[in-house]
Amino acid sequence: MNYMIRTMTVDDISQVQHVAKTSWNSTYDGLIPKAVQDDFLKRAYSDERMKQRLENSLLLVAEAGGEIVGFANFSPVNKDGIAELGAIYLLPAYQGNGIGTALLDKGLEQQPRTKELFISVEKDNKIGKQFYDAKGFKVISEFEENVAGHVLQTVRMVLRI
Repeated sequence: MNYMIRTMTVDDISQVQHVAKTSWNSTYDGLIPKAVQDDFLKRAYSDERMKQRLENSLLLVAEAGGEIVGFANFSPVNKDGIAELGAIYLLPAYQGNGIGTALLDKGLEQQPRTKELFISVEKDNKIGKQFYDAKGFKVISEFEENVAGHVLQTVRMVLRI
């Protein structure tokens, strides 16, 4: 499959919003009520919030056939070499083709001072959890998280570089 990884621009916002919504709806169908998903997505991926992310973090997109099919959002690396992977989402039809790995690798390449990369993933998100396990992330804790009134079982993981 032909694709390219590049830095996101403001012109990509609507396509990234589409990837986030499609990926969330597919991943969390039956796990998180649709109204809770919609509320979260509306807040987390609003135009204003996306512009803030562009200014304050590393956003990468995966493009295939002229369309954005995935993205990843990394926090800046702090003085201790710690960063957060806030999101890595792919359209369902593009999962399993190495694009998620390419997004992760490119983010680490562009932030070479990273010593530890943290991620929080919903415990029942089997696809996400398997991806992070395969990449060498290790579980460090589990906790309950309230998202718009819905309690999630969240797993905290770290990749030590």
